[in-house]
Amino acid sequence: MTTKCLIVDDEPLAIELIRRHIQQVKKLEIVATCQNPMDAFALLQKEAIDLIFLDIQMPMLTGVEFLKSLPHPPAVIFTTAYRDYAIEAYELNVIDYLLKPIAFQRFFKAINKYFDQIKVENQTPIPSGLPERPRDFIYIKDSRRTFRVQLEDIRYIESLRDYIKIHLTSDQLVTKEKISDFAQKLPPNFLRVHRSFIVNLNHIKAFTANNIEIHQIVVPIGIRYRQKVQERLR
Repeated sequence: MTTKCLIVDDEPLAIELIRRHIQQVKKLEIVATCQNPMDAFALLQKEAIDLIFLDIQMPMLTGVEFLKSLPHPPAVIFTTAYRDYAIEAYELNVIDYLLKPIAFQRFFKAINKYFDQIKVENQTPIPSGLPERPRDFIYIKDSRRTFRVQLEDIRYIESLRDYIKIHLTSDQLVTKEKISDFAQKLPPNFLRVHRSFIVNLNHIKAFTANNIEIHQIVVPIGIRYRQKVQERLR
């Protein structure tokens, strides 16, 4: 699978240079570019991003302030003309800290650091040892961290192609997994109602033949799922 990248920089020339570097690496895909943190924040609510190339000195918010504001940030490589933030950057556990102008050789070294970290994370076993039944939680990997999530806190799951977004009572998590695979891990009170949605039956507020209401969010019922859903909800 490709790594989905976002470039956040207020300098068009800097964006173009990083774009050219990314295009030289087949495993990287540019999803979008943003010239300020607010646009980047809005995009992260809609798109699943694996890696951000993040400038530090920008209007409204610095890259450091922006990163600190994200509850579950993707992997980050800082791109900046200033050395002053290096210590703070590493305290934020970023992948690397690239000084402009960024040579491709140095860029490629940072990318290899990212892939090495992903490889290690994928080899790390999920914590185990607790009884599986009755199971009241599930482990979900979001970006570089693994969260223990109570199943009762999951309202519904939304498919984003090769990713899923787990909508919780007070948060959201995005993980790289197909919704059909994730469905196999869930207990019977979770129901597939659409090719792109699974709902927690315990959170349903109301329903019709065409949709389900969960805490003011309307989830559609797919035609092929309609009969099964109606049988479960009666």
